[in-house]
Amino acid sequence: MNIHEYQAKALLREYGAPVSEGRAVLKAEDAKTAAGELDGPLWVVKAQIHAGGRGKGKFKEAEAGEKGGVRLAKSVEEAAEEAKKMLGKTLVTHQTGPAGKQVNRIYIEAGSDIERELYLAFLVDRQTSRISIVASTEGGMDIEEVAASTPEKILSFTIDPATGYMPYHGRRVAFALGLTGGQVKQCVALLANLYRAFVEKDMEMLEINPLIVMPDGNLKLLDAKLGFDGNAIYRHPDVANLRDETEEDPKELAASKYDLNYIALDGEIGCMVNGAGLAMATMDIIKLYGAEPANFLDVGGGATKEKVTEAFKIITSDPNVKGILVNIFGGIMRCDVIAEGVVAAVKEVGLQVPLVVRLEGTNVDAGKEIINTSGLNVIAADNLSDGAEKIVKAVKG
Repeated sequence: MNIHEYQAKALLREYGAPVSEGRAVLKAEDAKTAAGELDGPLWVVKAQIHAGGRGKGKFKEAEAGEKGGVRLAKSVEEAAEEAKKMLGKTLVTHQTGPAGKQVNRIYIEAGSDIERELYLAFLVDRQTSRISIVASTEGGMDIEEVAASTPEKILSFTIDPATGYMPYHGRRVAFALGLTGGQVKQCVALLANLYRAFVEKDMEMLEINPLIVMPDGNLKLLDAKLGFDGNAIYRHPDVANLRDETEEDPKELAASKYDLNYIALDGEIGCMVNGAGLAMATMDIIKLYGAEPANFLDVGGGATKEKVTEAFKIITSDPNVKGILVNIFGGIMRCDVIAEGVVAAVKEVGLQVPLVVRLEGTNVDAGKEIINTSGLNVIAADNLSDGAEKIVKAVKG
């Protein structure tokens, strides 16, 4: 689960991280009041969406010469005007894709003097199953280019869980970032606080870009992006309350309410499977036969008829889906339950595209009987390869 920048800064402020004063704005008429509560002489107006690259982004409705999703203002009135220009508009960045995201929230923040821009992040290193610290002297909007062209400028190392964060970790980062004097002490304390927040709140990612050095030598978090482990959100009701459902794919949101694992993709063949490994194999073989999967949908081992019905509705709600492959290996999940769900869903929402069903495992004969006597126009498959070949042929044909 992701949260907005202003929410991330409020959370990190509770852990002692240095951040600027700011105000969130949801309505255009509140922008001037919010900006007036902050000290000038400079205000920063930021679009709040769950995507990076806002500064270089472009609004679909932008007028000639209009700036991106992060703008500077030299007066309260100008800050309010810039906020009004962005609210309700669609911002397109390299992370949103061409569809972009609608800006429903604005963050107005007191401006900061910048001497240097640095990069800092905590991530889960899946190769070592440890927390990794990533840091670079090349912070700012071009960090992706730095990673691609000059990776030697990026420091990365993991923290041994047996010791946890130690002061020498902070000193290592500080020296790598070229910090000196009292800045080193600040960096050690800052990283200790961020590590504590990362662990206590079950985060998957904590990114500060940029971490700035101000002319007075102090450090400040100028931006913050936090991602949380969705499986641990139940332990953090305060974090769960920060969820902005308008930022999520409606189909993925609907799936989460039924405990379905669903991820939208860009292809044309919808997939319904039980098990993440089977889902990966199904998507791979669809590509092998010359098509692209439209989704990853795992109904799990304990799916009910109602869950299967909802899963089918979610797949068919995607206008890009030109065909559906149901590929179920019944171990814990019974094939007859899957069949009943598919039949119920098709009868409720209709079937406008080819449907191939491959069932194998527990109660497979009962499942096939339910499908065969349903009166549905379903293509039966004997195995995974046969199913993939038939659905691709039906879609392409």
